[in-house]
Amino acid sequence: MEALHVDDNDEDDAHFQADLARAIAASKANESPATSIATLSSDSEKGIDLGSTPPPAVTTHSSSTFLAERAQLERARLARLKRLRGDSDLDGTGKPPKRRTPSRSTSSSPGSYGDPNGKGKEKVDQEAEIFWDGELRQTANMHAEPGRNGEDGTPVFRLSEIIGDKSQIELAIISTYALQLSWIYKFFAPSTPVILVTQPAPSENGNTTIKEALPNWIRVTPFLRGGRGVMHMKFFLLFYRTGRLRVVVSTANLMDHDWRDIENTVWVQDVPRRPLPISHEPRADDFPSTLERVLYAVNVAPAITSLVSTGHPDIPLSALRAGALRTRWDFSRVRPTLVPSIAGKHEGWPAVLKSGHMALMHAVSRLNPQQRAVSLECQGSSIGAYSAAWLTEFLLSARGASPEASLNAPKSRRAATPMPVSDALKILFPTRDWVRSSVLGEAGGGTIFCRKSTWEAAKFPRNLFCESRSRRGRVLMHSKMIIATFVGTASPTGKDPDSDADSDVVEVRKDQCDTAGYAYVGSHNFTPSAWGTLSGSAFTPVLNVTNYELGIVFPLKDEVDANRVVCYERPPRQYGSRDRPWMQEESEVLNME
Repeated sequence: MEALHVDDNDEDDAHFQADLARAIAASKANESPATSIATLSSDSEKGIDLGSTPPPAVTTHSSSTFLAERAQLERARLARLKRLRGDSDLDGTGKPPKRRTPSRSTSSSPGSYGDPNGKGKEKVDQEAEIFWDGELRQTANMHAEPGRNGEDGTPVFRLSEIIGDKSQIELAIISTYALQLSWIYKFFAPSTPVILVTQPAPSENGNTTIKEALPNWIRVTPFLRGGRGVMHMKFFLLFYRTGRLRVVVSTANLMDHDWRDIENTVWVQDVPRRPLPISHEPRADDFPSTLERVLYAVNVAPAITSLVSTGHPDIPLSALRAGALRTRWDFSRVRPTLVPSIAGKHEGWPAVLKSGHMALMHAVSRLNPQQRAVSLECQGSSIGAYSAAWLTEFLLSARGASPEASLNAPKSRRAATPMPVSDALKILFPTRDWVRSSVLGEAGGGTIFCRKSTWEAAKFPRNLFCESRSRRGRVLMHSKMIIATFVGTASPTGKDPDSDADSDVVEVRKDQCDTAGYAYVGSHNFTPSAWGTLSGSAFTPVLNVTNYELGIVFPLKDEVDANRVVCYERPPRQYGSRDRPWMQEESEVLNME
């Protein structure tokens, strides 16, 4: 079932056709053997998430041919879908974006407008709202209840506001799983160089690729072993003419449906350019060094080289080499920790700590040095197959505890691991009745996945499930969020209290705790494919990860802080005896021929 697409208004369509015409003319004028790469349209990809296979991309032989065909397809799509709903704006929210007063910062410690250091060396961004200390918001949604779409003073993000003045962007690196190319193309100037990271087409069999998608657009895909797994990261790097870099980590695909009809979560942080580069630190383990590693993993490096050699020698990131981001841009005010999953087999401690739930463990260990136990609420849009061993493995990482003791345990003990209790873990997923009662009904549930065979498996932990309901009314959520609360026990030795080793568990006073918990936001659904599966030994651990994912972890001071950032109703209601999760297989609407 293809995700619901809603027509753009006639004015937007006219703008798009004009942009296409200009791009075709530019392509014909500048075409050369160096840039005559096969082009790709992914506009036909479905708005689907984990557990699904994207439809095949359409490959043509020249940019002009592709763009002409794209224009024809776009006109046909608009005519076909015009009857579904009234016109909508470019953001896909159904409401025009509000005019905002330029803001210095969302922080209580403001810096000079356009310059966090107050030295006036960076040009002022006249119309931009700047987030020098980062900002987490839900996306605008045309179906949110009155007063819950920013009207009550709680701000939301629209994509046009995140991108800002497109004429000021010198380079954009954007990443998505599902893609509506004609829609996202409108948010950037035709002359802006854009690197698009996305899911390999089935014909590419999971191999790395680099192709021209549009004039000035390079499309790349990372390697997927045997074609399995998905490139599921959603992020932006936007380089502005003022020198500012905007980092965006999102849960939304680059499709109008994701930014209008379903709810997503977005984190935005602005980073100033340094007056002079600093020296490179090869052993750095921080946000920019992790981000550079992610860019290498998803095949951005050759795309930068291609842009530089084909007409864009002056882009702000002209080469992706070690330290390129952290030496030129000042990330000192970035507080969250970046947590990636890199698809592949990772062996040995240095490697496993950089990916999946072991990267989460590494981040949480800094927030929870006392090794307090943890209570988790894991909310997402896709459900995996859960074993007791994997859930216990994840809970260990989620408290920041080393898995050495469990890796050294005999296999018989691992096999006998009991399922966690609901006090330790709650899995949030919408029920069938909630989806049916939502604004779009079953037709809106095309990006939410749970297989019937998974749910009905004999040992599946159905007792851990709670209903996922948006705080903004009967809208469906595509957000992925973990709210972790530390509880009052800790091990002063730093060992796992559940292991055979001596632990001497002690009570930790509230004033001894650095934080009350943490939040995770990003592309990871709560699945083994997203977070990885640990094996091997304590001496040589092995982490197998199926997907490429990206998210952030940041501390929570208290319950008030948790309730401020969370996207769903708390406390979540546990499934009743008659509740079933939403399953597309049981939908008459989505299975209509």
